[in-house]
Amino acid sequence: MSQNLPLQAGGLRTEILKVVGGDFGKFRENVGIEKVGEWEVSQSPSAKALQEAANYLKTKDIPVAFPTETVYGLGADATRAPAVKGIYSAKGRPSDNPLIVHVADLDMLRHLLQPAPEKGVPANGYHGQIPEIYKPLIERFWPGPLTILMPNPSPSKLAPQVTAGLQTYGVRMPASPLARSLIKLVGAPLAAPSANASTKPSPTTAAHVLEDLDGRIELILDGGSCLVGVESTVVDGLCDPPVVLRPGGVSIDELRKCPGWEHVEKAYKDHSEAGKAAPRAPGMKYKHYSPKAQVVLYEATCPTLHKGIDQRDLDLKEDSSNIVGVIRTRYWQLGGSLSCGDFKEQERLAAPAESTNPIDVELEVREADLYKSSDDVVIGKLLDIGIGKESRSIAHGLFSALRELDRRGADVIFVEGTLDDEDIGAAVMNRLRKAASRIRS
Repeated sequence: MSQNLPLQAGGLRTEILKVVGGDFGKFRENVGIEKVGEWEVSQSPSAKALQEAANYLKTKDIPVAFPTETVYGLGADATRAPAVKGIYSAKGRPSDNPLIVHVADLDMLRHLLQPAPEKGVPANGYHGQIPEIYKPLIERFWPGPLTILMPNPSPSKLAPQVTAGLQTYGVRMPASPLARSLIKLVGAPLAAPSANASTKPSPTTAAHVLEDLDGRIELILDGGSCLVGVESTVVDGLCDPPVVLRPGGVSIDELRKCPGWEHVEKAYKDHSEAGKAAPRAPGMKYKHYSPKAQVVLYEATCPTLHKGIDQRDLDLKEDSSNIVGVIRTRYWQLGGSLSCGDFKEQERLAAPAESTNPIDVELEVREADLYKSSDDVVIGKLLDIGIGKESRSIAHGLFSALRELDRRGADVIFVEGTLDDEDIGAAVMNRLRKAASRIRS
């Protein structure tokens, strides 16, 4: 089922194509890393929609949005330069920010590792072997939210825009069977950053994609909400010791349980690295994940965290038009303890009925009059969203909550940070610090 939408300022008519059915395909039975050696697409009711999208990706230079287990991706054939340029154009993405390549199986990855046949040009690059350091990770985490840095052969089969001038590229195998089947039907790897406008919060539903890219792309595959909620972890095993370039759905603690990765180090910063050379991985150089509203982040280590939001941090207009958003996690009371009236009956933003996501919970948005200090003078509206106490639920709900408060016109959003430990909390805090206008620690 598709939904045709009005023509937008970008000049394109955006269509949402609902993908139904869970039998997308399977891997051929094998052991070790070969358990993900070859993906076979099933002939199911969903195949028609996926084939339509695959044909589009083969013939057009406008990217297609599709769901993965992390966030929605904006995909294009990674071997065709005009198609990859379409990603940068649709997102408004800086051209020196490299793209992650998505493969359906190891067969596709091995094909990429062979130098491209080019008449008159000797092949002097990497020759198809997966580095031993990555094999324990592939066996344990693929398919899944882990991106590995690979050497790029010369001549390369990838469009030069994918690597942004680097001698390496990031590649992952998504856990989503829908995504793998789409890639397999295209017959080529897909370059696919998150399907949002550059710098905005990453999309975890088709509706989020539409908010940012309506009129900029023509096709969104709607496969429900994403499971993980933050992007993949990016690692570099080509250096010694290996390093994490971007935290994500696989934690450092999990990586350290794999042979050769016991001493993996952190090689990323929790703020924009603008002004540096071309980033080695997406999410390193530029400000990301930011809503239109100002974001004030209270770190989990803030001495006054348990007391809630400091009223002095409000810094609002001198009238009653202020809209303040609060995102709570473990400790804050309703409304972050700001002075306010009684909260009205909560509005539930339900998860899709067809969702199979085990942590796909409803967002509960509560509203109250916001008071000036301790008196009853109304200075605006207070919007409150709780996204749970566990790291996985916080990661899953974070981008949705930021987007929802932005949609409701919040001037400022106060966020209660979570523990910055070595599980997915590191990824959550990395994203929040990049989004924050102010940080209280």
